Amino acid sequence: MAQVFEMIMLICFGISWPFNIAKSVRSRTARGKSIWFEVCIITGYLCGLAGKFISGNITYVAVFYVLDIAMVATDLCLTFRNKRLDQLAEKEERI
Repeated sequence: MAQVFEMIMLICFGISWPFNIAKSVRSRTARGKSIWFEVCIITGYLCGLAGKFISGNITYVAVFYVLDIAMVATDLCLTFRNKRLDQLAEKEERI
């Protein structure tokens, strides 16, 4: 039963990331985004996944960790892209 609740937790956390990714794609700006926040989230997921491997309790729940890590990593990449776009826009405004 603990596996089910862990999976539900990961699904609930994971539900928000596709919306965040879509917003990052549409907005094309990194304003209001925190790279460190996203890095901390990825670190937390990696620690949870490591705990699965260390305990030898590798189940289907590990898939949800991997999916969540992939979504946050995607949003992190978009944040870096948008940060670069923000810098280019600032340069153009100065000219």
